[in-house]
Amino acid sequence: MTASPALSPPEPDTAPSPRPDRPCVTELRLSAFARHRRAVFALAPLTLFTGPSGSGKSRALQAYEALARLGGGAELAEAFPDPVTCVPERARPDGERRRGFRIGCTADGPEGPVRLDVAIQAEPELRIVGERLTADGLVLLESALRDPGRRAVQAAWHTAGSAPVTRGPLPDDRLGTALLPLRVAGKTDGQRRVLAAAEQMVVALRSVFACDPGPGSMRAPVPLGAGRLLPGCGNLAEVLLRTRAECGRRHALLAAAVGAGCAGRVVDLLAEPLDDGTVRALLDRGDGLRTPLKLLGDGELRYVALALVLLTGPGVLEVDPVGEVPAALQTLTVLADGLDRCMDRRQTRELLGLAARMCERGHIRLVGAVGEASWAAEVDGATVVDLSA
Repeated sequence: MTASPALSPPEPDTAPSPRPDRPCVTELRLSAFARHRRAVFALAPLTLFTGPSGSGKSRALQAYEALARLGGGAELAEAFPDPVTCVPERARPDGERRRGFRIGCTADGPEGPVRLDVAIQAEPELRIVGERLTADGLVLLESALRDPGRRAVQAAWHTAGSAPVTRGPLPDDRLGTALLPLRVAGKTDGQRRVLAAAEQMVVALRSVFACDPGPGSMRAPVPLGAGRLLPGCGNLAEVLLRTRAECGRRHALLAAAVGAGCAGRVVDLLAEPLDDGTVRALLDRGDGLRTPLKLLGDGELRYVALALVLLTGPGVLEVDPVGEVPAALQTLTVLADGLDRCMDRRQTRELLGLAARMCERGHIRLVGAVGEASWAAEVDGATVVDLSA
């Protein structure tokens, strides 16, 4: 594969099905990404990637997170800080030493399935060299690198007015789909269709929380801050102080979930301010006995953090949802690499049961990577993608 990998022709969508009210990513395509070639993964509300080490579980989540960052307007270098590692190992450079990779996704929602495919050059310079946004087999946006000497791609988007398309340059370091609202006037039916499809894709991608709790950072007291949970969950105690005060019902559900996954009796989960301005978290065992979270094992700490993530929302997590769209029309997607890391079978089963119940409500989705998922058959609603084949 060269650095200017051609995008495949758009494929017509399959028979129509009920359209979800909340835009969400329903398919991830890794056409040529790391060890994945021509891979297409259907994503359910609760999806688990499993397989041995090196099978590509983490890479699939990395591609999803990168698309989410691009959908939020991030520069290409932010989404792919080490792009050469994303190039397929056997990809040979062309005559100008160019190599790259291709990824894409489908976002379903009120506009029906909308496909996004992106070709990215990793060497010798990181840049987008091709992008296509399609719906119902109609190309709504297409871009291509015409002049390697310019830091821009030539783009064309559907107009359906006096001219069938509008052409113009777009930067080669940002996703064109995310820039369309700034370039399309919305005066014709065709332009409005382009804007609606682009908005659906951006809304589906933006509300993503990539989470990998680090037990080592969760044990020490933390200073008070904005009260938004960070991806590593090191500020868990601070967030617990906020959530306990804001929603007693949800906090009670969290305490019950923690009791099901931690050893010993748990009647509550507390956050205690200290004299130095920091706050620490504790398990209330009842009868006046309290256990600081720093005494818990790594598996218990990861379980507590992930349970909190599943029981809260974008307002408490460090995510960047679309401010112009009501929260009721957005879906939060949690990306959890190493979901079962450090946990025993009971904890994993309890956590996945909680995830299945939360995902069933429709406002949250979970895409996780696990080392082994034979137990997933015990969890109703879990879809397993086995990469061991």
